[in-house]
Amino acid sequence: MAYYPIFLELKDRRCLVVGGGRIAQRKIEGLLAAGASVTVIAPTLTKELQRLLAAGEIDCQQREYAESDIKDYEMCMVATDDGAVNAQVFAEGRSHGVWVNASDDPINCDFILPAVIRRGSITIAASTGGTSPALARRLREELEAYLTEEMPALADLLAEVRRDLHSRGITPDQEVWQEAIDEELRVLLAQRKYRQAKTRLLKALGAGELVEELVGVASEAGA
Repeated sequence: MAYYPIFLELKDRRCLVVGGGRIAQRKIEGLLAAGASVTVIAPTLTKELQRLLAAGEIDCQQREYAESDIKDYEMCMVATDDGAVNAQVFAEGRSHGVWVNASDDPINCDFILPAVIRRGSITIAASTGGTSPALARRLREELEAYLTEEMPALADLLAEVRRDLHSRGITPDQEVWQEAIDEELRVLLAQRKYRQAKTRLLKALGAGELVEELVGVASEAGA
């Protein structure tokens, strides 16, 4: 089966999680990190989920899933060991137009969850289409090694400079951007020399005349 990879905006979206064990906890933590509004239906909860409930970070109905519980939500994740529950929730999700993911049960899924690495504003997802969780984990580990310490700072710098230039009507083409993101730029960021890195980037993008304005130092600084 071919899947279409996307990143969803879940801030304040109503998400249902069926199950209160460790797998459900991991899913809930991911949903909360994305800003979702999470309700849990489960007869028992892990200690961490009990803490989240007490802190008001999640809502919970401590009981078994019942017919049509899914209807008021926009997304549902099922984390139980009961295939019948998976199938019921999936069928009701289709009926009510709610996307459903059931752990380790691709037949009862509208979408699957990739292995995810987050570093600041950078998010990388890897998937094997649900065929090999072990390989997905291996890919995640290798990608984690690739995302070195300066990468989040690099993402922040590129976003900042892009906004600065865009506000002045300057739009370097993609090839210029690619050439500007060189090893020396990454070294400066790894050394926490942010101003020098920004100066270098602006010059590489053909905006050297804006260094003093945008960096706040003399144009020759960091050269």
